[in-house]
Formats: sequence, structure tokens, C-alpha cells
Amino acid sequence: MKLNRRRFLLGTALAGGALLVGYAASRPSRQSLANENHAAQGQTFLTTWLRIDPDNQVTVIVPHSEMGQGVLTSLPMMAADELDADWNLVRVEQAPVDDLFANGVLIKGFAASMGFSVPALLDRGMDALTLKAAEIMNMQITGGSSSVRFTGEMGMRTAGAAARQMLVRAAAEQWQVREDEIQVANSVISHPGSNRTATFGEMAALAATYEPPRSPVLKRPEQFTLMGRSLPRVDIPAKVDGTAQFGIDARPEGMLYAAVTTAPVFGGQLQRVENIDAVMQRRGVVRVVELEDAVAVVADNYWRASEALKQLVPHFTSTEHDQRSSADIFAEYDAALESGERNEDVAVGDASGALQSAASVVDASYRVPYLAHAAMEPMNCTVHFANGRCEVWTGTQDNLGIRGQVASAAGLDETEVTVHPFYLGGGFGRRLPTSTNTIIQATQIARQFDVPVQTLWSREEDTRHDYYRPAVASRFRAGFDNDGKLIAWENAYIGKNEPAEAAHIAYQIPNQKIDYVESPTHVPFGAWRSVAHSQHTFFLESFTDELAWQQQRDPLQFRLDYLSDKPRHQRVLREAASRAGWNTPPQAGRARGIALQESFGSIVAEVAEVSLTEAGEVKVEKVVCAIDCGRVVHPDNAASQVESGIIYGLTAALYGQITIEEGKVKESNFHDYPMLHLAQSPEIEVIILETEGAPVGGLGEPATPPIAAAVTNALYALTGQRVRELPLRHYQFLPTPEERGANRA
Repeated sequence: MKLNRRRFLLGTALAGGALLVGYAASRPSRQSLANENHAAQGQTFLTTWLRIDPDNQVTVIVPHSEMGQGVLTSLPMMAADELDADWNLVRVEQAPVDDLFANGVLIKGFAASMGFSVPALLDRGMDALTLKAAEIMNMQITGGSSSVRFTGEMGMRTAGAAARQMLVRAAAEQWQVREDEIQVANSVISHPGSNRTATFGEMAALAATYEPPRSPVLKRPEQFTLMGRSLPRVDIPAKVDGTAQFGIDARPEGMLYAAVTTAPVFGGQLQRVENIDAVMQRRGVVRVVELEDAVAVVADNYWRASEALKQLVPHFTSTEHDQRSSADIFAEYDAALESGERNEDVAVGDASGALQSAASVVDASYRVPYLAHAAMEPMNCTVHFANGRCEVWTGTQDNLGIRGQVASAAGLDETEVTVHPFYLGGGFGRRLPTSTNTIIQATQIARQFDVPVQTLWSREEDTRHDYYRPAVASRFRAGFDNDGKLIAWENAYIGKNEPAEAAHIAYQIPNQKIDYVESPTHVPFGAWRSVAHSQHTFFLESFTDELAWQQQRDPLQFRLDYLSDKPRHQRVLREAASRAGWNTPPQAGRARGIALQESFGSIVAEVAEVSLTEAGEVKVEKVVCAIDCGRVVHPDNAASQVESGIIYGLTAALYGQITIEEGKVKESNFHDYPMLHLAQSPEIEVIILETEGAPVGGLGEPATPPIAAAVTNALYALTGQRVRELPLRHYQFLPTPEERGANRA
């Protein structure tokens, strides 16, 4: 893995004889780094740091947020493995919110090392929001399943390997022996020939006098000692004993609390507020704050603020969208797909001509609604202005991005804003700067006080003012020749995708035409777990299933037949099908469905086994998932990520729907935007596959896209009813075998 010439490792000595190794995008003065815990002011884009202290403790500083995905364990494992450190002597720190610890440079460096431009990462599973961060550079982005793939591979491993080589060189010089005679294991350097040993800490000061190697040698997988093991996660003890701190736990001295309500129709403005005098008489209420599009009550605790807010009578301006509904939006989508301007996504062969000459043509239309993120930790942000500076306490997927957002809203320089990072109680894209308005509101409210103010959004406020997964409609046509061979694939869908390849197909079809049509709405949207893959995999794999049934082919074999040039795809399909018992009949009253997708560098196949309740409702009995993510760093954590992705996608497939009525969101809380409960969750079997030499793939998102199609394909096998629109809670399926058979016929 070669280093780009504009991005290189650097090392320096710290006070007390410690060694510090990190990345830089421009060469700083080594003297300016001496006796500092990070680079001097003015030196930018240092990202990954690995510190070795004289007491032999190794500290790994991680520039990503921990939101349950285990990044504070997996990334340090990668650094420590290459270093050959004793895991018991490794300590983990969250990187400070400083440009010096941005991680965008590693994403950009990955692109250079692979020989293509940053935008080309779109075709390798990186979503555009993460790429935007890479372009801007001063981001600490956690999203796009990028932490292990980019920071881990390009930063942690390389820094660890470089530090190891520096320590070996130091020992060789001090002992006057050849470097290849030295061994390293468990934070100890040894020379068997002379029976001499030293700890990392004892060699750190001398090692710090060397320039790090420009191309450190990385281990081969068979040499790993930590990677590939399920080590205890470093964040779990605190989460078990209650000492873990989330954004909502911030308690700076003298803090007040704010509850807020925003214009119900997106784009509405605050006109006036009635009943302020009465609200100000309530116990604990400090002030009513009017914003451009919202009103807030600030009090000495959140309950008093939220109860007082209910007494206010805010009036908002009308908008041109006040009468719009979900039905109107989908009608506009249909009109756009019928006669709107087509934008080319994929053009292979002559799909139009092949369809005209086809022996048979199959067409279908699909659509999915808006979805909220519904993170379990309510959205929150605590802000304090004092002495011309600003402090922020919150959990976010991009600490540097939030710092910039606060600085912009407050009219401050970014250096005048300090962000204190916390654990996240769920992110899924909601806690990216591009998917939230909460930070700006919190800043605007707190600026009117000289004490800290924690703005906490109620579940209703979060549900009705999210940045939603877009509603999408998609149309398909496919053609078969006289021999039953699929010769043409045509698809038109609403909205340009992020990532761009989400609507692309893996199957070998000689003639393909895939287009998108723009149809803007007033509803704000943002990144949602697996972004556009979550919609399009439902569309693509449902339609593929339709084609298999139309040809009276086994859905598994049908897919395999069109993947002869993609052995990894075939492997995950076969493995998932085999473990699910695809070729054996399921229990009476059950059926299985299968779906496939590649996203974020990983290939996933899922088999869902479903049944129906007496009321004709869907029950998912079991899901078998095979995922090829190239190489696994932490197997147990990988399986947990896959299980989490399946549950998140299954919740959306069964229940998820944000409905627009009179211009605003109808749903408000978990009673009308339900989550999958533990008792409703299926048995999940995860099969982790590795492919030697393949790039490391993502794990946080790739398991989410296939589950909806796997379930609905199983429902068709069971009932003969084809589902082309989600969620499934709106369906009542035929309850008896006789009716099901008649329906399919």
C-alpha cells in the first residue's frame, strides 16, 4: 500500500521520551512537534495517532465516533496488530475535535493509492456525503461504512507498521545488530542471538529521532495476532455499569433546558406567539425564545420546559405546500416517470431495440415511502457562550462538521468553538451535519444566555422534523428471447442516487438502460442507513424475483445463471441458500425468499423464511445472511453489525412510513411509527465469508438493503401476492392455503 507523495507518516518525540506517529498531508517542522501531544498550530490534516509512552503503554487515538458499531475497538486492534503490541497495554482515546485529527485525508489517500479519483469512490460503495467530507478534508466523518475500510486500512495499520519498524531500527542501532535478527511480540523487542530484550517504552525515545518509513511493510493475514479475533469491546463495560456518557448526559454547571417546536410545514416561518405571559408565570420557566421558524421555552428542567411549550400558541406562515400530501407527491413521481426528462445512469447495448424484438416482456412499478431515522437517543445538543467563545456537548457522526455548523450559526471562527464528543445513542445518518437542523437551533437558543443550555427534541419533534430517507418510485421493463434468456433490462427511477451505483445490477444482461428523473419535493431528506441501496435493492431484487417466477425458474438458480462472471456473488448466494435449507421444503405454512446486493464493498445474500398469523399478518421466522466483506477484523462485532442492519431494514419493511398530509408529517411517535420489538425479531444466522486479496468491505450498512426483498419474495412464494410497495403492515395476506393457491393461479 503505497503512500501518496502529499500524504506521509511523521514521527516525533514527546516530553518524557514518548514516541508519536501519525499522518500529515503537508510536511510540518519536526521541531515544532516536539513536546506536544499533537501537531503545532498551523500544521493541518494529521489524522491517526499512535503514542508509545516510556511506561510501555500504547495509546491509539481514534478520529471516529462510537455509535455502537465498535469502532473504538476495531481500529485500535488494527494499529496494535501491526505494531505487535500487547493488547493489555493498549489504551484508546477519542480524538479531539481539531483539524489535526480530521479523517477525510485518509479517504482521499485511499483513492490515490487505488489509482482513481475521489469521485470514483462512488462506484466502490462510498456515499456522496462521505465523499463530500473527503473533498472538504476537515471532517471527522463516521458514515458510509468507512472507518475500518479507510481509516483502519490506510491509517491505523500503516501507522502501527511504521512505528514497529522505527522501534526495530532503534533496537538494532543500540544493540549493534541487524534489523532482521530482531523479533517483536507483545510490546517487547528481543534479540535471541544475544538474549537482549527491551520494551517499546524503553526504545521509544530513540525511535522518535527517526523519520518514519514512507512505505511500511504491512502484515499478511496469516501473520495477524489480533485482527480476526473477537476481543472484548472497550466501550461495553461503561455501557453496562452506566458510566458511559451520551450527549443527553451532558451536565455543565448552571445548565438550563430548552424544548422547541418548529413550523409544522417545511418552509413555514414563525409569525407570532400567543400566551407568552401565562407561560412565563409557570414554575421554572426562564424565557420564551422566538426563532425564524420555531419557538422554544427555556426552563430549569426539561419537563417544565416541555409542559410550558404545550401552552404556547404559535402561528406560522402559510406556504405553497400546505395542501400537499404523499398521494400528490407520488402522483408527481408517476407523471415525471411518464414524461419527464430522462438522465442517463447506465447504457449498455440497445435495450429499447431488444425489448421491441423480445418474445415476452415483463413490466412492474415499485415505490417506497419516506422514512425517519428514529434513533433511540433523542436528538440533543448543549451549547454555552462565554468570553467570546462557544462550547458544545453532543454526540455526532462528524464532530468537525458540527463545529463548523455552530461557528457559522454563531458568527465565530471555528477555532473559537470547542466540541466535546460523546457516545451516540444511534446515528444511521441522522447525526450527520447534513441530516440535522437541531445543532443550529440549539446554537440560536443558547446564544441568548450566558449559561449552558441543553436543547432536547421530543420524539414528536424529531419524527416530524427529520431529514428523511427519500420516497422513491421505480419502473421496470425486461425482455426474454424465444429461449427464455433475459436479453433486456430497462429501469427508470426518481431522483439521482447517492451512491450512484445503487440502481445498477450485478447480473449479466446484454442490453441495459437505466435512467433517473428528477421530481423535487418540499420534504427535507438526508443520509439513511445504506442510503439509496435500501430503496433500490428492494426494487431490483423484487423485480428479479418476478422474472424468475415468470419463467417458472427457481429464484436462486435464476440469479446464479446470470452471475457466471461474479464468483463472490455466487458464493454468498449458495452459502446463504444452503444454510437456510433452500432445497428442502420448509415447515407447513412457511416459505422462503432470497435477495442479493453489493454495497460499501461487501456482497450480501439473505434468505428470509416467513409465515402468516391467523390475522394474515407477516411473521418473519428466520433470516440467514451470508456476507463477503473481504476480510474481518472482529468477527463477533461483524456479526452484530449484520444483525443490527437486518433488524433496522426489517423494521422499515414491516412498519416504516412517513406520511405527508396537508404539507406536514402525520406520524409523531412510536405508536404510529413503530419499531420491531424483541419478541417480533426473527432468528438470525450470520455467515461471515472472507476472500483472500479482496479489499476490506463495510459492515454497518450492507446487511440492511436485501432484507425487504427477501421477505416480500418469500411472501410471494407463500401467498402468490406480489408486494410492490412498502410497508407490509398495510397488507392483509390470504389466510388459507386454498386461497393462496387460487391467488397465484
